[in-house]
Amino acid sequence: MTKTSSNVPIHRQALRVKDLAQLFNSMDPTPFLNKDLDPRANEFIESWASTHPVDSRFHLTIHLEQWPENGDPTELLTSAIHNHFIYKAELTRRKLRQVLKQGRMSLFIGITFVSLCLIAADFIGGLGEGAGYRITRESLTIVGWVAMWRPMQIFLYDWWPIQRKIRLFMRLGSAHVQVVQGK
Repeated sequence: MTKTSSNVPIHRQALRVKDLAQLFNSMDPTPFLNKDLDPRANEFIESWASTHPVDSRFHLTIHLEQWPENGDPTELLTSAIHNHFIYKAELTRRKLRQVLKQGRMSLFIGITFVSLCLIAADFIGGLGEGAGYRITRESLTIVGWVAMWRPMQIFLYDWWPIQRKIRLFMRLGSAHVQVVQGK
């Protein structure tokens, strides 16, 4: 890790591959620029990058044993890696929107249900003072608030790890990529 003049940490990682095809998903028929990274290469890069602070900058050095005959692949690999992670960021944004939509729907259902439970608990509380009435009133109150568990989980805990992944993918989508020949 090194620091730049703006105090943003730069983390470096080296990948060693035999040829270009080793970096890409062999089941993906699209051209290199639009291909998915090989799942193992993706996991390697993503897990390495996720161990660093979100505001980090990343430099990937790819050591390529078999240099392509058609020249320097740096531009091709840079574009392919950037496209891959920017696409993953967009997919993750969609997932975040779905989670937040589910959270809003859960919140609406939860508030409606807790309101009905509290109204019913107040009504039952007005019917009498016996133990059965108190148990029923408290049970309705507890059940109503338990219904709020899922929306609270979404809005307090579930969204921010997804947002962190988006930022990580965007950082990887702008990583400095260098390709060098040899081991």
